[in-house]
Amino acid sequence: MQIRYVEKPPAELVRRSAPEKGELAGHLEQIVQIFKTPLEASFNWSYEESDLRIKKLYELGKKLNWNGTTDIDWNRHYPREQPPIPEELNPFVGYAPYEALSPEKQIEFGWHQQCWTLSQFLHGEQGALMVAGHLTSCAPTYDAKLYAASQTFDEARHVEVFSRYLFDHIGFQYPINSHLKALLDKVLTDSRWDLKFIGMQIIIEGLALAAFRTVRMSTLDPLLADIIELVVRDEARHVAFGVNYLEQFVKSLSEEEREERARFAYEACVVMRERLVPTDVFEHWGWDVAEARKVFLEATIMQQFRQLLFTRVIPNLRRVGLLTDGVRPLYDELGLLQFENLVDDGSIDWAALEQTG
Repeated sequence: MQIRYVEKPPAELVRRSAPEKGELAGHLEQIVQIFKTPLEASFNWSYEESDLRIKKLYELGKKLNWNGTTDIDWNRHYPREQPPIPEELNPFVGYAPYEALSPEKQIEFGWHQQCWTLSQFLHGEQGALMVAGHLTSCAPTYDAKLYAASQTFDEARHVEVFSRYLFDHIGFQYPINSHLKALLDKVLTDSRWDLKFIGMQIIIEGLALAAFRTVRMSTLDPLLADIIELVVRDEARHVAFGVNYLEQFVKSLSEEEREERARFAYEACVVMRERLVPTDVFEHWGWDVAEARKVFLEATIMQQFRQLLFTRVIPNLRRVGLLTDGVRPLYDELGLLQFENLVDDGSIDWAALEQTG
């Protein structure tokens, strides 16, 4: 095994080097970034179930386990000569640098956008894998430790299937978006277990759940649709876990502590809004990044998409008590306060979570 240690993530596209037939891939270079996490772990000596909702989510996780190798038909190949999404969802129709491309290059650009989105899913799932491992150690109750352990296995499957799809069906991956990396670093390096819950279970997982469902509806590749369907099944449980577990804990905090958490959640939302802009793709294609970013953000379809992503996060923040008077005006400036009275994930739809397809 060859390990190359780096101080920051790679900035270039990554392509997988296939091993020779019959050989192991152990000789391939592994790119690793080291950072320290001041984790405050805890033992729980009670071993008693204190929340039947969390216990039931844990049981559902065991019941609905799926295998990324055998439960997905990887032999299907959607043609790369076809666009990955319908043309009406393309925010760059009418934009001069895009229109200057040949039809073949326009399709290739579409695949780069798709690859960038899926690459962020992949990097986010690795972050979720690491945070779930942290929660197994630092969550204070027995129920939460068991569920976090089951979520760790879920996240491992998600990393596996997104990585396989990117390399086997698109051929490359984009580096992690700097805004997503900054939030993951914050969540991973904070020693307080509840901030890990807020950052991952409420913000990152909540936004990912909405994004997955949007990609599931828009993709023209049946294989990708099936992959995301399985991932969404897991993510819905993860968000429900976060909302239900945090709701009672936040009530126990002082007003100052609650306001600090509310501000952290707001700042995480701001960061994740910027994560949605594929500036790496613009750079790769030699476009003016500032101009392309403006076109991207002003496109009606992207404005609708960015708002849609928060239709679950904002109600969940209200449910757990983090939509405080101190941060409400800030969310209102972002146009997100309109979602506060939509359905949250605190009241679990057990029938929906038990669905297998």
